[in-house]
Amino acid sequence: MEAKRFNKVFFLEKINDIKRYIDLLEILVTRHLKVRYRGSILGVYWSLLNPLILTGVYTAIFGAAFSQYYNNSILNYCLAAFTGLVVVNFFSSCTAQTLLSIVNNGTLLNKIKIPISIFPVSIVFANLFHLIVGAVPLLIIFTLVTSSNILNALLLLFPLVSLNFVCLGIGLIVSSLYVFFRDLHYIYELIIFVLWISSPVFYPSEIVSDNIRPLLNLNPLVSIIQSLRQITLSGNPPDLSLVWSSFFSGIILVVLGLICFKTLYRKFIDLL
Repeated sequence: MEAKRFNKVFFLEKINDIKRYIDLLEILVTRHLKVRYRGSILGVYWSLLNPLILTGVYTAIFGAAFSQYYNNSILNYCLAAFTGLVVVNFFSSCTAQTLLSIVNNGTLLNKIKIPISIFPVSIVFANLFHLIVGAVPLLIIFTLVTSSNILNALLLLFPLVSLNFVCLGIGLIVSSLYVFFRDLHYIYELIIFVLWISSPVFYPSEIVSDNIRPLLNLNPLVSIIQSLRQITLSGNPPDLSLVWSSFFSGIILVVLGLICFKTLYRKFIDLL
């Protein structure tokens, strides 16, 4: 009888902890959005305007040269460039912000007992909000126009969830390491550039040498971009191997991120 009562109390405490975590997450996400777009005219839609402008630039410069890889259609190249830019822009913005999230809230952590993981997680959710109100509606429209299949539009969820998993996993890693190594901020700028240039954003993956391609496939963004493009542009049923590859890479990075965070977080307070 006592064991059952203990289990019930323990379960209710966990439910309350989860509820408090969600409430705090909502507060931090709202705060982040208000601070980021205070005084801005376009607000959250700046996150959509950036890839649209860069898509126009890439199409003007590379469209004629690379359209042959997209059924000789400059429009298809334009859409392919847009999907790639959505992924790399989201990744670079999200992870660069998560890197600073724990250190920037060090004063708050020293005053109030808060789950430390809430800060990188809140950054990912804030950027997810940008994605949902900005690029996602356009991706859904592109998919429905090219495939006329609502299943393809629904399966956009998988590479987009994978992208958020990748950002969360890497965000947990870099935000943890940044507490100990403050030079990481400068190193990570170079890492983001390498990941961007090694992702098939403005160029098709077919032009990459067979000797180099296995190295590029280590980039977790590559499978996400390829899966998103295949669903959005091909008009065919989704390639499940690409879908699962992107999803699997996201899960692996989340697990690695959690392991790194759990290993280091007890030492955070002394260094903040």
